[in-house]
Amino acid sequence: MKSSFKNNIILSLKGIAMGVANVIPGVSGGTIALITGIFERLINAIKSFNLQALKYIFKAQFRSFAKHVDLNFLFFVFLGVGIAIISIAKLFEYLFEYYPVYIWAFFFGLVLASVYFVAKQINKWSLSSIVSFVFGTIAAIGISILTPASENEALWYVLICGAIAACSMILPGLSGSFVLILMGNYQLIMIDAINKFRLEILIPTIIGAGAGILGFSYLLSWVFKKFRDQTIGLLSGFILGSLGILWPWKETIVESFGDKTKVVAYKWFMPEMNSELFIAIAIILAGMASIWAMEYFASKKQNDE
Repeated sequence: MKSSFKNNIILSLKGIAMGVANVIPGVSGGTIALITGIFERLINAIKSFNLQALKYIFKAQFRSFAKHVDLNFLFFVFLGVGIAIISIAKLFEYLFEYYPVYIWAFFFGLVLASVYFVAKQINKWSLSSIVSFVFGTIAAIGISILTPASENEALWYVLICGAIAACSMILPGLSGSFVLILMGNYQLIMIDAINKFRLEILIPTIIGAGAGILGFSYLLSWVFKKFRDQTIGLLSGFILGSLGILWPWKETIVESFGDKTKVVAYKWFMPEMNSELFIAIAIILAGMASIWAMEYFASKKQNDE
């Protein structure tokens, strides 16, 4: 019983880490799942919501259903995700307003360390793995310089945002929140809707996310099994390429469209040699250390098992 309770707490903590990552533009919850050793189990559990699962429900065989979909695992992971997203949205709203360089520095450190820890899971660096890594890097850099879209509260668009962002959230290296920035709805969904509990935005987002994540899990599971090294190489490249958008020293260029504003570009610059720079470097190192600690405890747990 104690061991089961401890495992559930660990799953919730990993879910919290995923939830925090999902709120961070440029950081993927899937990356955290991959680092903490629950990625493949998560994908397999999600894609187990199939016809067999429906049969168990219709026959009221709920214990068989729970075992089939790995319900205990999913419950505690997504419990942690939910807790993190709700609690962290308010904090990030404050930090982005008053300490943007420091919060971006922490995110930069997290992602920088993630490149190594994800890439080292490649069993053999073949030509195809290297090509995948380079392609992923170039693709992510290309995405990072795209002009974000305008905010759109239309039901159909919010559904699409939920579906695409959810797919990105479980894909290591590609940030769901960053995709929402490109689609123009990050502030609307991840900050305003959560903090103000706007159900007209949250409900269609959740519905879209559920549909998207179920469909995408089958494709991702197949690709991961058939082309594991190439897939991890591609994802490692995505992580490396996303570092540009997380560079702490940048200006956001916005344009006004009536009563709304739109981010049209980012202007990057080198930091000045002052106390802010040294604090930011320390925070970057703290972010890198966080990923190292997560990897260390995940590896230790796997060795113990």
